Amino acid sequence: MKVLQTPDSCFEGLPDFDYAPHYTTIQADDGTPLRIHHIDEGPADAEPILLMHGNPTWSYLYRHMIPGLLKTGRRVIALDLVGCGRSDKPASKKDYSLARHCDWMTKWLLANDLKNITLFCQDWGGTLGLHLVAHHPERFDRVIASNTGLPLGKGTNSFLRFWQAGMRYAPFFPWRLVFRRTLQRKLTPQEYAAYEKAPFPSRKYQVGILKFPLLITVFPDHPEVGINRETWARLKTFDKPFLTLYGDRDPVTRGYDKILQRYVPGTQGQAHKIIEGGGHFIQEEKADELVIEVTRFLAATEKKVACGE
Repeated sequence: MKVLQTPDSCFEGLPDFDYAPHYTTIQADDGTPLRIHHIDEGPADAEPILLMHGNPTWSYLYRHMIPGLLKTGRRVIALDLVGCGRSDKPASKKDYSLARHCDWMTKWLLANDLKNITLFCQDWGGTLGLHLVAHHPERFDRVIASNTGLPLGKGTNSFLRFWQAGMRYAPFFPWRLVFRRTLQRKLTPQEYAAYEKAPFPSRKYQVGILKFPLLITVFPDHPEVGINRETWARLKTFDKPFLTLYGDRDPVTRGYDKILQRYVPGTQGQAHKIIEGGGHFIQEEKADELVIEVTRFLAATEKKVACGE
């Protein structure tokens, strides 16, 4: 498997993002070494908050949440999915599959031996992050899901139908269209460049983010829908605290919070919230409100987690 690495120089001088990079090298199923990037801030021995992003973003999405989360006294880790951000980027579309993404993230989790995790996950960060929760529940103390889902091949909304059809043969990623449809505020030119130009200095680096839409298992004939079905079966027994924070203006996952609340035992009795004015990339628009809700959730569930309830 041929792998591309974005030069470190591409990430210099990004606005509001002065965090040192950390890398974990794992072995892909064909033996190829893959370097996965994460930000790691706060006390090394503190319980971690793991932040997982969606497509086509990277840990830069969490730049306005990290300072507030550090005030909780916890270790804050923001991960870049393979093909995104500072993580390695396999060079061919055939290199990417849902199974491989799950495998890569699992190997990263085990290599870093994280425990007592509070997971905050959005978009693909939720699809993959909830796979980790389902298969390694002993490592997670609580979960916050935001604008994410685990499709089971039962169809989809008009936005995702349009998205998948348009991306099937797209030669490059339609940045302006995506941000226009999913963001409620306008990025500065510097912020926009931090998403588009920094991780992807040319089109050859975009292969992973072009493939992600085709991995969404919204139709019953998708070859990997069984992976999400197995994850769901396991999540139906996850009884640790589980909170949903969804944006009311997200065209992608609207309503999926109710599905999680219906089937995941840990959602019962939690202070779920629909955040007004929150689009799909809710971290860009509602970072302060998200930090407030996460901090409340941590405080409200700390005793329960400590007692193993």
